Amino acid sequence: MPELPEVRAHAERLDTELSGATLARFTPLTFTALKTAVPGPDEAVGHPLRRVGQRGKYLLLEFEPVTFVVHLMQGGRLRPDAKRSAKPRGGIARWTFEGDAALLLTEAGTERKAGVWVVPDATGDPPPLEGLGPDADTVSADDLLPLLHERSGRLHGFLRDQHGVAGLGRRLANEICHRARLSPFASTAKLDLDDAGRLVAAIHDCVDEGLAFERARDDMSSSKERPGAVHHRKGEACPVCGDAVRAVEYRAYEVAYCPTCQTDGRILADNTTSKFLK
Repeated sequence: MPELPEVRAHAERLDTELSGATLARFTPLTFTALKTAVPGPDEAVGHPLRRVGQRGKYLLLEFEPVTFVVHLMQGGRLRPDAKRSAKPRGGIARWTFEGDAALLLTEAGTERKAGVWVVPDATGDPPPLEGLGPDADTVSADDLLPLLHERSGRLHGFLRDQHGVAGLGRRLANEICHRARLSPFASTAKLDLDDAGRLVAAIHDCVDEGLAFERARDDMSSSKERPGAVHHRKGEACPVCGDAVRAVEYRAYEVAYCPTCQTDGRILADNTTSKFLK
């Protein structure tokens, strides 16, 4: 799933290309595309696109009267649509602008979870933004420490929970824990201000690295293309110490880590009974 760097860089590309364009119509292409009824999307028709922004993993298409909130989920993409096919492959919704410009939301696969919400004003964090934590790269160590203690659990899970901090997913959680030299299974309740400082530094480094990579591209990358030291690198050498990267495997994902850098050389036994929790 696209995370904060991919979504932010893509918002910047779309903003450069379409900011100022006047919306001619919005067309849901599937029954489940539009997740809200009021306000209606037609309220934006005839108004220029003020900007394309980002909040957590959401794209924000901001018009004067309303904002379209778009979540790409796992296989969604929002791209300029030159063809304007009547039945585009994987098509979810289309924004058509005056002139020749259009945007098409598509989703690969069969899940069909990508969608669009129309809200009066995204600044107040209405649903689906309601309850999101601050964007991960905006918090300080002093901000992060109480969040860690309030949402007690494993560190990797905290980083992925959008209610703690927003914008991080499985890849960045793996990379941030490795960069901060903390076990992904560390108890957030036991972390101190020094740990929070290392996490904040790691978050900024990983997000900045991802942004630099994405901003050098013309379109959003795929998961396998994104930079990293441990994510999806099980069995490879850790670029910091040379130890083999290990992984705790779950049904739908894996938690990758370096034993030498993160767990004092100890191997996490499995996803439920490891006795090496910190």
